[in-house]
Amino acid sequence: LIGVYTNRHGERWELQLKGSGKTPYSRNGDGRAVLRSSVREFLCSEAMHYLGIPTSRAASLVVSDDDVWRDQFYNGNIQKERGAIVLRLAKSWFRIGSLEILSHSGELDLLRRLLDFIIQEHFPSIAMNDSNRYLEFFSTVVSETANLIALWMSVGFAHGVCNTDNFSLLSITIDYGPFGFMDSYDPNFVPNTSDDERRYKIGNQASVGLFNLSKLLQALKPLLDPRQKQLASQVLEGYGEHYYSRFTELFKKKLGLLGANENDNYLIAFLLKVSLLC
Repeated sequence: LIGVYTNRHGERWELQLKGSGKTPYSRNGDGRAVLRSSVREFLCSEAMHYLGIPTSRAASLVVSDDDVWRDQFYNGNIQKERGAIVLRLAKSWFRIGSLEILSHSGELDLLRRLLDFIIQEHFPSIAMNDSNRYLEFFSTVVSETANLIALWMSVGFAHGVCNTDNFSLLSITIDYGPFGFMDSYDPNFVPNTSDDERRYKIGNQASVGLFNLSKLLQALKPLLDPRQKQLASQVLEGYGEHYYSRFTELFKKKLGLLGANENDNYLIAFLLKVSLLC
């Protein structure tokens, strides 16, 4: 993260470099990015934006003179590739994992301070003096995450690594590592060649979203009283209904269906099944 920029429209963007080298969070990696994946991120994030799907965006791409060694297909065939650096933008880069790590390590004061900062900066509809602000925050993230994944499904987009570190607290599409679009409907479509167990296949995205949100609730629980914990659990239970409602709404729009009919869900499921057989 290199800074915050406010444009002439008053919009606040956090600027981040991908591929510029090691950081304290690089673990055993080299912190570099290859030109191949950088171009894909640039093109896909712009495509997602113009498809109306919340996403980070790419402001620039610079080709590097550094050689980067990568095993593209994870088959032991390591090759030298051209490096690149992407300057990418988002309203925020905070993720579910940003809160999860603090809760897990027992840094509850820092967790509370960070959460208050995120709410104040990015959730203006939530009053900072509201004793239920963390509950309201969680409820918003649950509904917006369901909305985001329904949007992904409506265009056949599969995020290759749907862990808590790649799920934005602002419910935008971030971290375009392995990803792909289905050429034809296949609920088992996996864009990540290293995902041997098909954990993040496109048909699992909604369920993985629920799993990640349950991890968010677990991270927030030390800050919630017993009543709020119970209400938060009820909010989480409503995730599936919210997702399917939004999913149905998007697919009905694709099909040109007007009004509401009890057979709408059956028709959508039937057409998807037919397209799978074709």
